[in-house]
Amino acid sequence: MQTYWNTTNGLRTIDKWEPNCWVQVTCPTQEDIDFLEKKLGIPDYYISDIADTDERARYDIDDGWVLIILRIPYVKEMKSRTPYTTIPLGIIMKGDVLITVCNFETNMMIDFVSYQQKRGLGFTDSVDMIFRLFLCSAVWYLKRLKQISLLIDKAKRNLDHNVNNADIISLSRLQDSLTYFVTSIRGNENLLSKLKFKLPVDELDADMIEDVNIEMSQARETCNIYTNILDSTMDTYASIINNNVSSVMKVLTSISIILMFPTLIASLFGMNLINGMEHAWWGFPFAVALSIGVTVLFWWYFKRKTWI
Repeated sequence: MQTYWNTTNGLRTIDKWEPNCWVQVTCPTQEDIDFLEKKLGIPDYYISDIADTDERARYDIDDGWVLIILRIPYVKEMKSRTPYTTIPLGIIMKGDVLITVCNFETNMMIDFVSYQQKRGLGFTDSVDMIFRLFLCSAVWYLKRLKQISLLIDKAKRNLDHNVNNADIISLSRLQDSLTYFVTSIRGNENLLSKLKFKLPVDELDADMIEDVNIEMSQARETCNIYTNILDSTMDTYASIINNNVSSVMKVLTSISIILMFPTLIASLFGMNLINGMEHAWWGFPFAVALSIGVTVLFWWYFKRKTWI
């Protein structure tokens, strides 16, 4: 889907492409790809690189065309092993052409457009818009991290009452999401440090870059904090599970040992041997009483040792 935006004196849609407008391409169809490659002349491998969900944040230039791939946060609507992940957002520019391409519909881009429309100022140039996209991505990383923090707290509260596999698995998946986040944020930071020297940056852009650096550093540090919290939490619950298993095995072993003594007594008196009690009426009650007495004695001893 293509959307054409006039970026001067605010952000408003226009019906067709014109020089110095912003072309927003979301979930590109074959028709969109033909327009980009044939009408605008964009290198075809630019589109395929953006479509690769594992593409790293980077900067490329070919025949005057500049490609910037920014990693942005994304939440999968369907159930997934990693509900929070990152995807590539492609920014392509050359002269009076400015295009963004994303193969997913994201809340970040919707919020970016809405915020810029509320500002009502538009963009001074394409460089200004690029750095504002960087800033928006850093802000959305922080938003997603707050959501992850709430999910971590919820899982921990559930585990405090009952240690179950579902909550532990959910924590593990959030741990994977944090790994994707911190890797993408570091890639964006490295890309930003390169763009400062690759793009024509003025004084206003320099201030914007400083804001982006602050937000990205905060997002990265927050990611690291949550990762450390999850690591310690997973280790703690792993220790709790091992301790519970050890306690259960200790109790079962103690019960097995206690039951061994009446079994041993019954086996000894049940042998076909002369023991003096074959014809005595008190023989069987004596064996039963002895079994019960030995069992109670060892039960008391194990209880005293806190083995059961």
